[in-house]
Amino acid sequence: MDTVPTASTKKMRVRSKSTSDVGETQNNDHIPTYKRENKVGINGKANNEHMVKQGREKQLDRKPRTGLRGLPKKGGAGGKGTWGAIGEVLNEEDLKVKDHHDPNYESEEDEDEFEIKEIKPELSDEEFDLHVDPIIMEYFEHGDTEDVAISLHELNISSKKYKVVVLAVTHAFERKASYRELASVLISDLYGKVLSNADIAKGFQTLLDDLDDLSLDTPEAYEYLGKFIARAVADDCLPPAFVTNHQEGTRPNSSQRKALDEANVFLRMKHGMVRLDSVWGIGGGRHPVKYLIKKMVLLLREYLASEDVEEACRCVQELEVPHFHHELVYEAIFMAMEVGTQRVIDLIRALLKKFSSTMIVTPGQIKEGFQRVFNSMEDITLDIPRAHVLLEKIVNDCTKEYIIPRSLILNMPTRGRKRFVSEGDGGVLKNRCQ
Repeated sequence: MDTVPTASTKKMRVRSKSTSDVGETQNNDHIPTYKRENKVGINGKANNEHMVKQGREKQLDRKPRTGLRGLPKKGGAGGKGTWGAIGEVLNEEDLKVKDHHDPNYESEEDEDEFEIKEIKPELSDEEFDLHVDPIIMEYFEHGDTEDVAISLHELNISSKKYKVVVLAVTHAFERKASYRELASVLISDLYGKVLSNADIAKGFQTLLDDLDDLSLDTPEAYEYLGKFIARAVADDCLPPAFVTNHQEGTRPNSSQRKALDEANVFLRMKHGMVRLDSVWGIGGGRHPVKYLIKKMVLLLREYLASEDVEEACRCVQELEVPHFHHELVYEAIFMAMEVGTQRVIDLIRALLKKFSSTMIVTPGQIKEGFQRVFNSMEDITLDIPRAHVLLEKIVNDCTKEYIIPRSLILNMPTRGRKRFVSEGDGGVLKNRCQ
C-alpha cells in the first residue's frame, strides 16, 4: 500500500558518488558534512542533517559553498568611486601591463634589468704617445706625481705601462740634473699605484736595448741610465738581481755593459743606498749659500783662465739658481776690480754681455748685482783703494754695450776729492764732534 509522502520522507539520503564520476574506489564514502554552532545546518535546515542540494536548486544557490563569507576584501578601499586605501602608492611594477594580449603591453618591461658598463679600448702606440707624452712634460713643470697617477688611471694602457718609464727617462736624458731627479721620483711614486715591478723592469730593459740609439743624441746616456737603474734599486722598484742577471748576457765593451757596470759601482760603494738619494745632486734651491758662492767664484776663475764663454754659461745653468744670479754678477765685478787689469775687465764685460743677450741672467738680476756693488763700495775700498776708478770704467763699458741702463749710472757712488784748509772755512778745521 502506498503511503503519502511527508516532509521527512521527501528528504533524500546522501549517496556516495560512483567511482566513474570521481575516480575513487567503488566503496561508498561519506560526503563531508558542515556543522554550524547555531544548530542550523546547511541551506538553513535544522537538526544538522546531512543534506546536499541538487540540480537547479544548487545552481541558483547564491550562498558560498566554501563556508566563508563573500564580503569584499578591500578593507573599504575598493569598489566604485574609490581610489584605494589611504597611503597606498603604486610603484612601477604595479603599473606594468603583464598580459601579452593587452594593447598597452610592452615586451621591454618584462626584460631583466642590466647595467651598462663603459669599456675603453687600449691605446695604440700612436695614441699612447699622443696622450701620455704631454702628461710627462707637464709633470716636469709642476712635479706633482699624484696628478700623473690620476691622469694615467683614466687611460687604458694595461699592456703599455712600461712605456711610461721609457718616456720619463728619455725626456730626462735631454735635460738638466733636476729633471733626472724628477724622473726618478716619478718612477718611485708610481710603483705600486700604476706600475708594477715587471713594468719597471721591462721599461729599463727596453732602454738598454735602445741605448745605442740614445747615445747618438746624448753621449752620456749610458752613464745616466746606470744611475737611473741604481736609483730604482735603491728605491726598491727593481731587485738587485736585475743588474747582475743582465751583466752576464751583455758584451764586455757594449754600451749596455757600461750602463750596468755604472749601476753596479753605485750599488757596491759604501753607504751606496743612502748616497743614491742624491745621485743627481742637490737641487739648486736646496744648496747652502756658501756652497753656491764658492761654485760661482770657481767658475769665474776657470773662465778667466780658459776664456771659454760657452762653458761658463753651461756651468751657470747647471747651478739652477736663477734667483741667485745677482751674486754671480757681484762676484764678477768684484773680481774685475780686484785684479784690475784691462784683460780681466774686458773678459768680465764680455761674459756679462753674453749673460744679457742669451737671458741666462735676467736684466733684473744684472741690475741688482751692480746695485749691491754700489752699496758695498765703502767696504770694498778698504781692500781695493782704486775701486771707484775701476768701477766707473766697468759701468761705462757696460752702459755702452747696453748691458745695464743709463739710469743706473746715477746710483753709482763717487769718491769725493780731498779738501785742503786753504780751500775754505776760513782756514779753520772743523771739529768732528760738531
